[in-house]
Amino acid sequence: MAHVPPSDGRHPTTAKPLALTMGEPSGIGPDITLAAWTQRAACGLPAFAALACPDLLAERAHRIGVDVPIAVIERIEDAAKHFTTALPVVPVRLRARVEPGMPDTANAASVLASIEQAVSATADGRACAIVTNPIAKSVLYKAGFSHPGHTEYLAALAGLHDPSQFHIPVMMLASQELRVVPLTIHIPLASVPRAITAELIATTVRILAAALVNDFAISRPRIAVAGLNPHAGEDGALGGEEIEIIGPALDRLRQQGIEVTGPLPADTMFHAAARQRYDAAIAMYHDQALIPIKTLAFDRGVNVTLGLPFVRTSPDHGTAFDIAGKGTASAASLIEALKLAAAMAARRSAARRP
Repeated sequence: MAHVPPSDGRHPTTAKPLALTMGEPSGIGPDITLAAWTQRAACGLPAFAALACPDLLAERAHRIGVDVPIAVIERIEDAAKHFTTALPVVPVRLRARVEPGMPDTANAASVLASIEQAVSATADGRACAIVTNPIAKSVLYKAGFSHPGHTEYLAALAGLHDPSQFHIPVMMLASQELRVVPLTIHIPLASVPRAITAELIATTVRILAAALVNDFAISRPRIAVAGLNPHAGEDGALGGEEIEIIGPALDRLRQQGIEVTGPLPADTMFHAAARQRYDAAIAMYHDQALIPIKTLAFDRGVNVTLGLPFVRTSPDHGTAFDIAGKGTASAASLIEALKLAAAMAARRSAARRP
């Protein structure tokens, strides 16, 4: 593959790029990576480098009919020199040929290597933030992956780079309309009541409040917390978790100076007028959080991991095997993830300056 020379574009060569991971190669990750680069000028995207297989990206570009020159680079910090004229790619080779929509466990090690390299580049200061393409956890599990998911794996990698710190990852879904955090995530609905504890609520609220200040420049964040039961328990008639666990935990947080309201009935928390009363919401379980944001911003929502020593964002969708390689996948969520990661990284960098 021909090496594309550096451009003389407006992006400074010293700017730290975003590290964009490969994701599941047989999904839409390659499609939306290519599409995002083609929209770089129109969307004002910051420089990013894909940690992926250059041959796969070239083949997928040909398949979906987009003209994307590939610049193979050895150092991720060189991405900005190429970004205006070519997609910078730090090569992560695959072990098996990729067919869109047909994942192969032989490539699982490469998927994980891309994530590991992105974390290393960001932890070492060569990249400013990580944006992850969607992975297929079921494929990784078959290859021996032992972590519950993407987020937990990133937290484990963060611990390897800084063993002195224990990192608690918190998932937030963000869009212009709504920021929402699920208190519990990928567990059966029947297990949710047992998983809700005062400690988990306090930890999640504190991490969210700190992120709103540090990453979103909200000086006095307002946080709304949903109840678990219909009508937030109706004073105990429909369940006791609000009275026994959630309410007392929020009372203690208010005494510590955190502006938090709740527990609130979840069915009246997410309409337009209600959303004006808080900066972020915490829901008790996965669907309680994701249904409203996917209704409001299905193509534009961003998955943000709070509580890590580096910035990580991701599109708020999966691998979409059914449309991989067809040229119909929307890059809107990835574009928003790239823009948000750059903004968060810039705020953290500015806060570190004396």
